[in-house]
Amino acid sequence: MSIRSAKTGEILYQHAGDIRLRPASNLKLLTAAAALSTLGENYRFSTEVYTDGEISNNKLTGDLYLKGKGDPTLLQQDLDVLAKKVKDSGIDVIFGNIIADDSWYDDERYSIDLPWSDESYYYGGAVSALTASPNKDYDSGTLIVEVLPGKKAGDKAEISVQPETNYVKINNNAKTVNKEGAKDIDIIREHGENVITIEGTIPLNGVPVKDWMTVWEPTGYALDLFRQALAKQGIQLIGTDGIAETPESAKLLTTDTSIPLSELLVPFMKLSNNGHGETLVKEMGRVRRGEGSWDTGIEVVKEELKKIEVDPSSMVIRDGSGISHVNLVSANDISKLLYSVQSQSWFPVYINSLPVAGNSERLVGGTLRYRLKTPEMEGKIKAKTGTVSTVSSISGYIETKSGETLIFSILLNNLMNDAHGKPIENKIMTLLYEY
Repeated sequence: MSIRSAKTGEILYQHAGDIRLRPASNLKLLTAAAALSTLGENYRFSTEVYTDGEISNNKLTGDLYLKGKGDPTLLQQDLDVLAKKVKDSGIDVIFGNIIADDSWYDDERYSIDLPWSDESYYYGGAVSALTASPNKDYDSGTLIVEVLPGKKAGDKAEISVQPETNYVKINNNAKTVNKEGAKDIDIIREHGENVITIEGTIPLNGVPVKDWMTVWEPTGYALDLFRQALAKQGIQLIGTDGIAETPESAKLLTTDTSIPLSELLVPFMKLSNNGHGETLVKEMGRVRRGEGSWDTGIEVVKEELKKIEVDPSSMVIRDGSGISHVNLVSANDISKLLYSVQSQSWFPVYINSLPVAGNSERLVGGTLRYRLKTPEMEGKIKAKTGTVSTVSSISGYIETKSGETLIFSILLNNLMNDAHGKPIENKIMTLLYEY
């Protein structure tokens, strides 16, 4: 534990405050601060369409390139807009190929310590410079699988996928059972394959089961969605598709830009979006050093922490999300960061991104929306939570009953069950509120 005065930075209380522990998603506090310092709150990602051919009589003779530059917020509707702009440029037929270009980042898809068992679930999605998200939670490299009951008992369950894509194959082994039957659905993606198998039972009139599943190699996923978008515009493809770098001689046709970093930080921090953390690390490496890799990005993170008067020399930083069990940071270092960032011009964006305790609105309360909902304490705490197996953490700001603002960091490691940490954290935060 580390408790500081937000006004002076003085440590008011600590318990093993300099001992390095696994921070879980409290590491995102470092990533967000470094990203704001490196990229700026108005920074936007982009996705571009190029051609190396010529347009004549509504025909493109040559290839069309979809070049990703890391945007984790790219949606089907964004690709639809890009396809519409391609159509408006005078192209009805493409005598060539559609090529996906993900070379903005390196080809390492997973951070070094991601557990193999997490790879198929939304919090362990692959990182690519060209990827897509199914909705405005922006879980890039994922799609949403929904399982609904059939029309009568004995029927197969009904399956829907959002966005619609042929990039994955669905094996539907789930059955509809009578109203009194059990709801027991498993949705599993095979490792290294885009095959999703659904097993189990769902009762008639039962509540649908919904899960976010990652795709294997998200570059091809984004390409499939773009191909569909072109087809919706009536653009005919006389060729195939593939993955390659855009030639330097290719001409830019159109560009889509993301929401600014100030807005992206809201789902990143409030919903604890792991993919955003890893993308931001690679983007910092690419923008600052010309290399979109974890190693280079983490070097930039450490450089930026020094600028914010936080010494990273004793930290072990292995990723941008905190999912690694090798990351090590002390509570005093986190509380020092939270004190130092208050003097930065982008601090209002930073603190706005933190979950607000007891606020039931999902994109306000975030991971704290169901905690500390008492009338006295609701809205008094803005903090980042963290959870991985055997680890629970929370760090942020609390407005006490007397009106003073305290900075706190609580890191709990080696728990038998990570859920056991939350009541301890809640009790400590309640004591701090009474300070």
